Parts: sequence; structure tokens; C-alpha cells
Amino acid sequence: MSKQTTLTISSKNYSSWSLRGWLMMKFSGIPFQEVQVATDDVDNRAELLLLSPSILVPRLEHNGCKVWDTLAIGEYLNEVSQKAQLLPVEPIKRAHCRSICGEMHSGFSALRASLPMNLKATFDSFKVWSKAQIDINRVIVIWQDCLQTYKGPFLFGKLPTLADAMFAPVVTRFLTYNVALDAVCQQYCRHIMAMPEMKEWVMGALEEPDDIEELDVEF
Repeated sequence: MSKQTTLTISSKNYSSWSLRGWLMMKFSGIPFQEVQVATDDVDNRAELLLLSPSILVPRLEHNGCKVWDTLAIGEYLNEVSQKAQLLPVEPIKRAHCRSICGEMHSGFSALRASLPMNLKATFDSFKVWSKAQIDINRVIVIWQDCLQTYKGPFLFGKLPTLADAMFAPVVTRFLTYNVALDAVCQQYCRHIMAMPEMKEWVMGALEEPDDIEELDVEF
């Protein structure tokens, strides 16, 4: 008898990495129980602020396997739930998907620092500093290239992949900070936010307490 599958996450309003892992689980089709770290606990708050390594989120536990790196979670899910096609089947397309996922996983530090994820906030006239704009421009190039090459509506075609999970928090940032986008990228953002999974996540974020001002940072 297999053990229960759980995904440990933190704040739905602030945690971009939790959103990525959670979307990967949803896309995989594997039933799971969501375990959310309480943000009002002193130790957990320290973890959310990156002051403690005691709790690694998101963290997947599935059939005795524990995975806590977000990209590793996606790779693992693709192996155990291949029908979900979290990575494209074709080798060249799959390599392209892995490349932009890796770029999102390890890069865009200026974007992360200056436009932290905050689903409850809206800034109509937010000043984007130059280094962050370079990151934004790179994201736009990636999106335009994928959407033109694979014809959308997702980055690699008709079905969502790891790439869409990895870039979904960027979509929310662009909306929160009113980042100027071309029509193609605007449509992609609308498509991501219209997904039932994203609507479910946003509803959860809106229900979180508002007294976590220190968490207006990337984590």
C-alpha cells in the first residue's frame, strides 16, 4: 500500500516556489494532500524569511520519496506520471523546455529582488529599475519565442508543462506591478490566470492574513 502523497508549501500570497511546485502537482494529475506551513509560527516565519533552513518548501513526499527542490519535483513527477507530459516528448522540444526552466530556476535575480510576488497588491505606477528591466526583457523574449514556435496557448503548445509552472509566478508579478507587455504576452498572462488551478491558488492567497509585512520579499 503506497503512502499518502503530500506537498508542503508556505504562503500562497508570497511564495513563488510553492506556487511552482503546487502547479506541477496539479498538472501531473497525481492526487495529493496540501500541507501549508503556518505563517504565524515563530520558527516557520523565520523559515519564510530565509533565516532558517529547518523547513524546505515546497517539499514533495510520494511513495517514500522526498523531494524539495522545485525543479527536481517537476522532473520526478514527469517520470512517475508520464501521461501528464510535464516535459515535451520530442527531444529537441524537451531540451528547449528544460533550458528555459533552468534559466528561471537559477536566474532573474534582479526581477526577484525588485518585484517580489504579492498577489494581494497592485501597483499602477511602479518604477522598475534598469537591472530588473533587463530580466523582464529576457522573459518577454522567451515567451514570444515559445509562443511563436509552438503556437500556444501555453509555452510549449496546447498543454501546460513545467515551463508554465515555472513562469506562472512571473505572470502574477507582471500583473501586480503593471509591467508593460505586448499583445502576445498579455494574452499568455490572461490564459495562465484563467486556469482553474491558478484561480484556486489565488483564492487561497486572498484568504491569508495580511499581517506579514516582512514577507514582501522573494522566497
